[in-house]
Amino acid sequence: MRKGSLLGLSLVLVFLVACLQPAAAAEKPIIIGAPLSTAFLYGWDAERGIKLAVEEINAAGGVAVGGKKRPFAVELIDTRDLEPQVPVSEALLAVEKLILEKKADFLIGGPVRSEAALAAMDLLNKYKKVSIITTGVLTPAYTKKVEDNYAKYKYCFRNTSHVGVMIGEFTVLFDDLKKTQGFNQAYIMVQDVAHARGGGEAMKKTLTERGWTVGDMKIYPTGTTDYSVGLIDAAKKNAQVLFLWMDMPESAILLKQWSDMKSKALPMGFVNAAEQPTFWKASGGTTEYLLVNLVNGGNAPSKITPWTMKFANAYQKKWGIEPEGYGTSSSYMAVYQLKAAIEKANSVDSDAVVKGLEDIDLMGVYGRMRFDKKSHEIIPSLDPKEGAVTSIIQWQAGKRVQVFPPKVADGKIVYPPWAK
Repeated sequence: MRKGSLLGLSLVLVFLVACLQPAAAAEKPIIIGAPLSTAFLYGWDAERGIKLAVEEINAAGGVAVGGKKRPFAVELIDTRDLEPQVPVSEALLAVEKLILEKKADFLIGGPVRSEAALAAMDLLNKYKKVSIITTGVLTPAYTKKVEDNYAKYKYCFRNTSHVGVMIGEFTVLFDDLKKTQGFNQAYIMVQDVAHARGGGEAMKKTLTERGWTVGDMKIYPTGTTDYSVGLIDAAKKNAQVLFLWMDMPESAILLKQWSDMKSKALPMGFVNAAEQPTFWKASGGTTEYLLVNLVNGGNAPSKITPWTMKFANAYQKKWGIEPEGYGTSSSYMAVYQLKAAIEKANSVDSDAVVKGLEDIDLMGVYGRMRFDKKSHEIIPSLDPKEGAVTSIIQWQAGKRVQVFPPKVADGKIVYPPWAK
């Protein structure tokens, strides 16, 4: 009798646990393939953003489609496309493996390297797989290809920014510095890689056209460990702003030398190593006063929309760290955009979801999120009520403080005391 009672109680418990599980768990999952270069910031933070969103959506019941609630599942693959000397073909093999072997229904994330992402567009067309680029790929050419040949590349979307938009944002900031501080002398230091050289040249041209004097543009090979000659030259030319474009960890050395030399030029730019919340400690505080473009809002805690801090707190709770930089908030939001598009289409058919993505209008972590219907580029703005906003932060007393754009700034730019 006792054994029978225990067995009966066990069966009741099993039944109750099954009833308490989200209904979506019993349905076939919708598989998100995540092609990412996982050894690098723009890979691992994207992975964390995707997984956090999937966890939240599944906990809330999943995705409503075809009268059912289906869960998301994530299949991650390391494209290695940010590693030196890894050919583009390896990233393409990884994407194809996600589609053919892992049976990915949709792709979110990368490939992260521009050349690999551009090459993968033909695979997406071949297999009719909707993809949302969320990290890396700063070239305007990606969505330009969609605009120029919509029928072939309509499955390709990007919910993050590109070099052209970033230059425009920096230009607004430079205009403000000229107006409020009287600055008109700049100096440019970039890494010897295509996107950095291109960004530096574009900034030099734009600043010159707007009445700035650009003392020089120094180009440094990846791995450079001494920047003192350039910093001394910038001082001799009375630079008031030091514009940087680098994604190598050695940029931390540049900032240390800048700090040790008490350079009067305010440093700003696109500096990969300085995006992470751990950079302050790693650099011994020499990152103080640096302004960094994190590309999308929410990649550091801020109050852009009610969702921004909700996301930041959830990320901190799950991963034990604040949102880590470019690729974090965009990868998280792409999952919610995909969910909204599937539900709008009431289908997981690729062509139906393309239309769904084109039609969604979602207030997200970094503002109003809509795709341009011709290029499939996220529509940017300096106002979160109108579009997706950037996050330019300044390191202040160990914190990343959003200082631009003005409508969502949590603080004002602080200048080194020795520069006054």
